[in-house]
Amino acid sequence: MLKKQMESYISKSVIENKVELFKEEKDYVEKHKLIADDIILAEKENESRFTDAYMERSNKESEELISEESSAFLSQPIEYLKNNKDEFLYFESQWFDLIGVEALSLEVDDVFGTYNAMFGLKFQKRMGEVLKTYLTKELQAEIGSFSLMFNQGDGLWDVNVALDNVKGFREDMTLEEAFNLIYHFLFILVQTIEEDM
Repeated sequence: MLKKQMESYISKSVIENKVELFKEEKDYVEKHKLIADDIILAEKENESRFTDAYMERSNKESEELISEESSAFLSQPIEYLKNNKDEFLYFESQWFDLIGVEALSLEVDDVFGTYNAMFGLKFQKRMGEVLKTYLTKELQAEIGSFSLMFNQGDGLWDVNVALDNVKGFREDMTLEEAFNLIYHFLFILVQTIEEDM
């Protein structure tokens, strides 16, 4: 899936024999030799990855919309969620679509006090053991570090990951840095699993 998605993205993004990609995609394209030799590959800065993302803040209990947010909201510290535990942040981006992630939300867990990223992941049901093994290894498998359940209705894996357990997480990061960290973590997860298939 990732390879096909990347090939499709590249075919739409080449302008005058040049394509600009963020680090994760650039590394992937180079590793899998997905572009012709005559195309120049340039790296974009991560700060611009989520400028066109759709975000909304909602009440956890009622799921009632509080407000839609612009990309300027991403400069808020992640601690905003700890200070507003009754809210969650819903996030959509073409980049998460590219790697097969749907309906990403971020909130602070009421029980463990961790920053949780919840999302749907487009992988077949048979990939459950591989997903579990990867998450266990990468998140040091502490209690509450992740949960994983296949949703028959949507044909997606419902995944809940404690961001605190992801390598590189810092409590002083901004929301933008947190979403970049989540994206990097999930890109590597999808890439690793597809290479093991």
